[in-house]
Amino acid sequence: MLKKILVAAFVAEVSLLAHTGVGNISGFSAGFSHPVGGADHILAMFAVGLWAAQMGSKALWAVPLSFITMMIVGAVLGVQGVNIPFIENGILASVLVLGAMVGFGVKMPVGFSSAIVGLFAVFHGAAHGFEMPLNVGGVEYAAGFILATAMLHAAGIALGSTMHKIAQSKISRIAGGSIAVAGLALAIS
Repeated sequence: MLKKILVAAFVAEVSLLAHTGVGNISGFSAGFSHPVGGADHILAMFAVGLWAAQMGSKALWAVPLSFITMMIVGAVLGVQGVNIPFIENGILASVLVLGAMVGFGVKMPVGFSSAIVGLFAVFHGAAHGFEMPLNVGGVEYAAGFILATAMLHAAGIALGSTMHKIAQSKISRIAGGSIAVAGLALAIS
């Protein structure tokens, strides 16, 4: 079933909320607002934090750090004009897959989970990079989207850790399932 959802996500033409390509896109505030301005980014970043919290231990810092690092790599590729195919579909798939990982309570080695989020982060970063200005405002823009991403990861970790203490991850799994369903809704909208 998950395989069919992934195939559909990569084949479908998708225009997600955070990537408009219009308006003022330079400066810290524009970069900060990009991840928090679209449901696709908010859900994926939050899911990274929830998943890290579910796995605990080293995953609490390694999984979000992998995402941020690879998002920066993707942004650099985007700024350089490197063609990253299926960017929007990769972002959509990140919402579906990461939500499903949380929803099903998937626990795997930290290195493997870091690689999964890192792969998805390249798509998110490339989307930022294509919209990032190539001037001093671009550096500020990058600082904004990096900070916003880290804050969304931290919110997911904090809420996921709290939910785990209260209900032994049942609420967290429901949240993850809800994220996956929201991703599916984005795909068909």
